[in-house]
Amino acid sequence: MRVVLLGPPGAGKGTQAQIIAGRLEVPAISTGDIFRANVSGRTDLGKQAKSYMDAGDLVPDEITVAMVKDRLAEDDAKAGFLLDGFPRTIAQGEQLRGSLEDLGQHLDCVLELVVEEEELVRRLSGRRMLVDGEWVQRDDDKPETVRHRLEVYREQTAPLSGFYESEGLLAQVDAIGSIEEVTARAMAALERSGQPNDS
Repeated sequence: MRVVLLGPPGAGKGTQAQIIAGRLEVPAISTGDIFRANVSGRTDLGKQAKSYMDAGDLVPDEITVAMVKDRLAEDDAKAGFLLDGFPRTIAQGEQLRGSLEDLGQHLDCVLELVVEEEELVRRLSGRRMLVDGEWVQRDDDKPETVRHRLEVYREQTAPLSGFYESEGLLAQVDAIGSIEEVTARAMAALERSGQPNDS
C-alpha cells in the first residue's frame, strides 16, 4: 500500500509513521532521511541540495522530488511505502503524482492527522530538553514560535487536504488520544480505503 501521512507539527506524525509502516510491512520514508542519505552519500542530488542548505536557502522542489523519486524506485518500496514530510505543497503533490506515474505506481491513501491548534500549541510548547542538568524549553517550542510554525503549515501544507480530497484519496484521522487509539483509527481508515495488504 502506498500512503502519504499529513499533519501539522505536534500531531504525532513521526511516531505514527513508524508504527503504521510496521503494520503495513512497508518502509517509512521521511524527507529528512532522504536528504541525509543523499548528502552523506555525496550523490549528485545530495551535492546540489547541500549547496542550497549551506547558503540557508530552501532546496528547490525539483531536487527534492528527484530524491524522493529515486528513493521510491528502490526495491524495498516497490510493494508500498509510507511517506512522511512530503509532499508539503500542492506543487509537490502534483510532482509526486507524476513521479509515481513514471514508476507505474499510484497513491492508495492520504492519511491526515487532525488536532486542534490549541492542543498542538500545548503539546509543542510543553516539550523540554535537559541542558546542564536543567530542564529548559527549546527556542523553537516557545508558544509564539509554535504558532508561527502552525501558520506556515496552514499556508503551505494544509491546502493539500483539499487537493487530495478532490482526488478521493483523503482520510482524516482524529489524532487526540493515546498512541494506540490513534493507530487503531488510522488502520481502520486504511482498511476503508482499500485492503492494506493489497498492493
